[in-house]
This record gives sequence, structure tokens and C-alpha cells, in this order.
Amino acid sequence: MRENNNRQESGRRSNRRDSDNNKYIANRNKKHNSSYSNREKDSRKNNFKDIDIQDESRLEGRNSVVEALDSGREFNKVWYLKSDNKSMDDRLASIINRLKQSQTVLYPVDRKTLDRMSKTGSHQGIIAQVAAHEYAEVQDILELAKERGEDAFIIILDEVQDSQNLGAILRTADAAGVHGIIIPERRSVTLDATAAKTSVGAIEHVKVARVSNMNQCISELKDQGIWVAGLDMDGEDIFASDKLSGPIALVVGNEGKGIRPKVRKSCDFILEIPMIGQINSLNASNAAAISMYAVYKSRNY
Repeated sequence: MRENNNRQESGRRSNRRDSDNNKYIANRNKKHNSSYSNREKDSRKNNFKDIDIQDESRLEGRNSVVEALDSGREFNKVWYLKSDNKSMDDRLASIINRLKQSQTVLYPVDRKTLDRMSKTGSHQGIIAQVAAHEYAEVQDILELAKERGEDAFIIILDEVQDSQNLGAILRTADAAGVHGIIIPERRSVTLDATAAKTSVGAIEHVKVARVSNMNQCISELKDQGIWVAGLDMDGEDIFASDKLSGPIALVVGNEGKGIRPKVRKSCDFILEIPMIGQINSLNASNAAAISMYAVYKSRNY
């Protein structure tokens, strides 16, 4: 009888130990899972809160992303507008599906997060971190003209500062058949997110080269038989010029100061856009657009 009582007491103690062990394991797992969940939340938070994407690695807007996809740019991360009702407009859904196929890391976020991340103020529901755009060499631009069997058509931007101007010039350059754009390495706009957005994808199709010495670059272009024409006041009427049908590089000056004196002196001649109104100047991108189509007309009509 005593032996049976001892066995029963031993069994109760064993059950209590098992119960205590189970509680300990459950609490430990709960604590571990809570810790993991917190780390996961922190990780997600760090992925898009106050993130710093370098300007030349940033794309904003649907056209910019689509053109970059089409051109084979490498995407690192993409933040896009999530939908509360799980419905998304067809175009954005199509872009996200393409990005999923490329195994890009995707983060669905709310509009406030995208607004905070945006540098352009017009993200259209998507912001991407991509491989920085690679600049071309001047020789690459000249080779492209040869491949197409065309006389070289180049735009030189002399210390243009505004990213929207660069984006607009890229867009027109693509439309007008320009082979490439040359900018200085210093004191110049770069291929940043605003330029990419304003170009509506043209940044993926127009070669842009950077040079350390603009005057030397102009001299080398001349040596290869390319006329270099500055756009400025007191020049030849661009619409009456007979020098636009051959190889040519048009120099567009800074928004406020125009073409630097040394660069102007390096030009073969100066072309002027005639104006009959009270304002005697044009925005850099507008002047470039008019001039590009003057060349286009001279070559094609």
C-alpha cells in the first residue's frame, strides 16, 4: 500500500515537472518569437524610413521605371504604393509584375512614405533604387553617328545647372535624333532623379558624356571635322544658316550667365534664335529644343 502511494506521489511530481517545463518552453518561444517579430518590424522600418538613395541611383515615376526596365538597368529595391482594397491600377500592376519577375526587392508602402521619400514631388506611386547611370565617352557618341551612317549631331551643355532643363533637353534630343550630349564634370547638372523623371525615359536612350576640359573637348571635335556652334545673342540667324546640315555640335550656355567667354571663343561661329517680343532670352531647354529642330529641318527638308 505504501509502495503504491509512493508511486502515485512520484507520478504527480513528474507531471508537475513536465508542466513546468512546457510552460518554460512556451514562454521562451513566445519571447523568441516576439523578439524576432520586433527585429522584422525594425528591418522593414529601416528599409524605407528616412532612406537615403543617391540622386544618380534614384528613379521616380512610371515612365522612368519602364524605360529603365526596357533598357536592362539593374534594379536594387523598389518602393510602390500599396492599395488598401488590394486593387491596383493596371499600369502600376504591370510594372510590379515585371519587377517581381526580375527578382527585385519590393516594398509596398503608403502614400505618405512615398511622399517623404520623393525628391521630384511626382513619384506616381513608385520609387526605385537602381544601378547608377553610366556615362558614355565622347568617342561612343561619335561611333553611334557612324553606325547610323549620319553626320554627328551633338549638344554641349556649358555648366547648365537645372535638372529639369537637362531632362527636357534629353527628351527633345531623343526626338530630334541627337547622338549624344556632353557636359562638364564640374559645376554642372548630373543625371539625377529629376533629370530622369523630366526626360520621361529618354535618359535611357541618349548618350551623355562628361569631360574634364570643355575647351579641349571642343578642339578635338573640330579636329574630327565637326562644326561647333554656340547659341548666344549677336550671332547668325539660326534659321538662315547654311551650316547646319553637316556634322555639328550646338553649345547651350548656363541658365543665368550663358556660354563662358573661353568656350564662346572656342566655337567656330555663333547662332542666334531671332526674337521679336519684349523678352530677349529663352529658357535653356527651350533654346536647345528650337535649335535642335532647326538642325533637324536643315537635314531632312
